[in-house]
Amino acid sequence: MSDTDSKTTRDRFRLLLDQANNRVVAGGLIVVLLLLPAALNAFWTRIAVGALMWIGLAQSWNMIGGYAGYLDFGHGAYFGIGAFAAGITMTTYGLPFIAGLSVAAIVCAIVALGVGIPTLRLKGAYFAIATWAFAESMHELALILDITGGTFGMSLPTGADAIILPLSGPPTEMFFYYVMLALAVGTTVLAYVLFERSEFGFRVKAIRDNEDAAQTLGINAERIKRQVYVLSCSIAGLFGAANAFYITFIHPNDVLASILTDQMIIMALLGGLGTIAGPIVGGISIFMLDRMSSLFLGTSTLYLPMIGLLIMLTVLFAPSGIIGILRGEVGLTEIKDNVSELADKFNFTR
Repeated sequence: MSDTDSKTTRDRFRLLLDQANNRVVAGGLIVVLLLLPAALNAFWTRIAVGALMWIGLAQSWNMIGGYAGYLDFGHGAYFGIGAFAAGITMTTYGLPFIAGLSVAAIVCAIVALGVGIPTLRLKGAYFAIATWAFAESMHELALILDITGGTFGMSLPTGADAIILPLSGPPTEMFFYYVMLALAVGTTVLAYVLFERSEFGFRVKAIRDNEDAAQTLGINAERIKRQVYVLSCSIAGLFGAANAFYITFIHPNDVLASILTDQMIIMALLGGLGTIAGPIVGGISIFMLDRMSSLFLGTSTLYLPMIGLLIMLTVLFAPSGIIGILRGEVGLTEIKDNVSELADKFNFTR
């Protein structure tokens, strides 16, 4: 066997070993997450529910924003649409939670398809403004419609009969923990398979990097962009439906607020755009910063300037996010160069 063949065999063995290690780590992490509620009290279980929800939402935005490269400023609207779709299904029609989840995903998919056909023809800031305007219109519409409760909001059923499972009482924190865990893990696995391990993902990245060149290779860019947009918006709707059943009261000012989209973008950006681990790291970091500042500093607004500072530092010195730093894509030398360049630009060194 030649040196080249030996090296190739060794490389393949290392690759298989790395893949096996990744699967073992992922499997171990899932087991820990399944057992975690047994070690947590109600307060920390509630924190875990929130963290899982934001991981899933950031992951859903990362599909269209990170992988497809379209800055969607209206993604939070689908969180609210899913919440109201589930609420109407459960209160007006008396159907169980699982039906509310299904209706939320279907309604969001239909709305996203209708919105995506014209808006995905736009690029850059034009797409961002169009989706932002759509989200604002949904907010205003929900405030005047009777079916959403208007300015009074909507209350969802809380009894055990709202779910099909044979529970002895109302759903507990642990029930919602496992609902959010299933949605967050399912979203992450789906994103990994679709965007990191399939031909579909390579086509999406090709469109992101150079849409004209991708089309010359025979890739139907419009259809693929619509598929990614509909998928990501449907997932946001699922989380909106689950959250609505969890908090039992929804209002347009809460579930259709523009801050929801802002947080999804910040989480994906801080963690690392266009990566699987980025939304996980960013989602946990930003959500815990929010909760811990409220818990230990007694304020829920102090974390906003801290987030702003983090985003500025990330954009200026580590545009590939925390994951990029951990992967060594941005080293100390690059950060020093960026600082020196910035200092020169503002004459700080003179």
